[in-house]
Amino acid sequence: MPHISFSELKIWNECPFKHKLLYLDGLKGFEGNEHTAFGTAVHSTCEQLVENNLHNPSEYFQEHFLQELQKLPKNYKLSKSLVTDMRTQGNMLVKLVLPALKEHFSDYTLFSVEEKLFEPVEEYEEYNFKGYIDLVIKTSDGRYHIIDWKTCSWGWNPQKKNDKMVTYQLTLYKHFFSLKHNVEVDKIATHFALLKRTAKRDNIEIFKVTSGRIKTTNALKLLDTALYNINENKHIKNRLSCHGKFGFCEFYKTEHCP
Repeated sequence: MPHISFSELKIWNECPFKHKLLYLDGLKGFEGNEHTAFGTAVHSTCEQLVENNLHNPSEYFQEHFLQELQKLPKNYKLSKSLVTDMRTQGNMLVKLVLPALKEHFSDYTLFSVEEKLFEPVEEYEEYNFKGYIDLVIKTSDGRYHIIDWKTCSWGWNPQKKNDKMVTYQLTLYKHFFSLKHNVEVDKIATHFALLKRTAKRDNIEIFKVTSGRIKTTNALKLLDTALYNINENKHIKNRLSCHGKFGFCEFYKTEHCP
């Protein structure tokens, strides 16, 4: 069944033509680096920690970090010093995960880990919204808490914490989680949990992201706009995204996007 994920929506918002190259033409884009390998390994360790209460999370992290590094393109040149630092930083972070959850939420029960969303989009029912929620817990007051792990260096500044295209991820997760489980949106809270490699203190920061009616409406409107243009084969280039806010596009000045 046709579907769209938040990562796909984010690419479309950056540049509809880049979305076409990646998702319709099937070209390979960014294939990862040390940071993505680190993030995937930490995410996997967090999943096992909350679900299975790992006795040795550092060992699990080290094994999966190595596996993710080995998946990188063969011609990619690793930074040995960065990998060495990440090994130490990962060991430190994974030991702090469960204490941080306990301190922030106190009494809670596990609802789901890596919960799959595959729910119809209201205005385009032939499409489903696809996503994976890192963690959902339920507190004693009956509220559900959606948590998304984010690895980073020192943290996020206020601008990024309030960036609509960053927070729309949790807005859409909240909306479609509500539909899937028939839970009132007022009983659902959303949080980012930053796992900070290089911070001097507060290496795990959990902060709440609010999504009221207007914000949810705007997020769904963006989703509808993307699906309309994709269906109509409208793939306009956003030349401001070639290099700038979104980084450097890997297709810039190539045969695919001259």
